[in-house]
Amino acid sequence: MSSFAVEIELRKRTIDYNPKRTRFRKQHRGRMKGKSCRGNRICFGRYSLQALEPAWITARQIEAGRRAITRYARRGGKIWVRIFPDKPVTLRPTETRMGSGKGSPKYWVSVVKPSRILYEMGGVSETVARAAISIAASKMPIRSQFIRLEI
Repeated sequence: MSSFAVEIELRKRTIDYNPKRTRFRKQHRGRMKGKSCRGNRICFGRYSLQALEPAWITARQIEAGRRAITRYARRGGKIWVRIFPDKPVTLRPTETRMGSGKGSPKYWVSVVKPSRILYEMGGVSETVARAAISIAASKMPIRSQFIRLEI
C-alpha cells in the first residue's frame, strides 16, 4: 500500500470536530468560573479521564487523545469522546494594524471546567484502560485523573 493510500485511509478514520452549522460565526471569549455541573459523571463506559483544571481544549488535541487511546487499545473496547469543540476562536493575521474589526475564526475549542469527563472507555481491562488513558492525558494541556466506575 502506498503512502498516499495510507494517508487517505487515516483521514477517513478521523472525526470531523467542526460544528455543521452555528447561529453566529464569532463568540465572546467568556470566562471559566467554578466546576462543571454537567458531564461530570461516567455514563457510558467503566473508565474515564476527568479534567482537574479549566482550559480550552482544541479540536486537534481532542483528536490526538482519541487516536492515542484507539492505538493503544487496538480493536478491543469502545471509546466515547464526551467533549465537542463548539466555540470558535478568532485570530487576526500577523503584522496587522489595530482596528478594522474582529479576526476570522481559525479553529474550534471546547470549554472544559474542572471535573468534566473528557473520554470514557469500556470493554477492556483496567490495566489497558489506565495505560491508554494516561497516554491521552499526556496529549491534553491540563492536569487530569483516571476514574473507575464503582459498581
